[in-house]
Amino acid sequence: MINLLKLILISFILSFSHLTIAKQVRVAIVIDDIGYRQTDARALDLPGSVTYSILPHTPYGKKLALKANAQNNEVLLHIPMESLNGKRLGPGALTTKMSKQAIYQSLKASLEEIPFAIGINNHMGSRLTALYQPMSWTMNFLKEKGLFFLDSKTIKNSQAEQAAIDYGVPVHKRHVFLDNELSDGYIEQQFSELIAQARSHGFAIAIAHPHPETVKNLTRLIPMLKKQNIILVPLSDFYIETGLKTAAVKAAE
Repeated sequence: MINLLKLILISFILSFSHLTIAKQVRVAIVIDDIGYRQTDARALDLPGSVTYSILPHTPYGKKLALKANAQNNEVLLHIPMESLNGKRLGPGALTTKMSKQAIYQSLKASLEEIPFAIGINNHMGSRLTALYQPMSWTMNFLKEKGLFFLDSKTIKNSQAEQAAIDYGVPVHKRHVFLDNELSDGYIEQQFSELIAQARSHGFAIAIAHPHPETVKNLTRLIPMLKKQNIILVPLSDFYIETGLKTAAVKAAE
């Protein structure tokens, strides 16, 4: 009888612990635009499970991707996509003039450079992500390769999420940009917004960039998450929990 009561008590404690963990508030921070400057390497010194998104075919992209991967940080491909303002896109870009085959070939070349990338997100892309067809071709490629998509959400009417759902590609969208302005006050304000969004939804995803001001502030702010009882997790945590695991994540298990 005593053993039975012990088993019931242990079962209750384990169930309660699992419930507490499941409800813990989490955030993911993605550092975009890595690859053009040697100083981007400083962002790799940020504390915790920061995720890094690498611009393909850039002078320092592959080197920094390899370093991040060696540090057990997750790596994404930061794919340039056509914007409404017509800004120069750089190598590996996807545009509205490209055919399905051209989009496939471009994505394939980018992935071959950084084959351990576990997903992609868009660099710019306000024009391309608003169009369903090129996004459906993109999602078809990601589905074949077992990759996920993070919508940087550079335009409100993005079709990326719907295309991803239609093609069975795991998808999430950015909640907060941390450094649209580079003042200490603004970055701290946006970090507070990240915490508020995480408390509201149970999780939140932030995007930032490897600016010296951003790195300085995040080095100070990230450790504060623990004091707020919030955990910084790899981006893939939000995809794994849906049961839709990427091929790279499965291979790592």
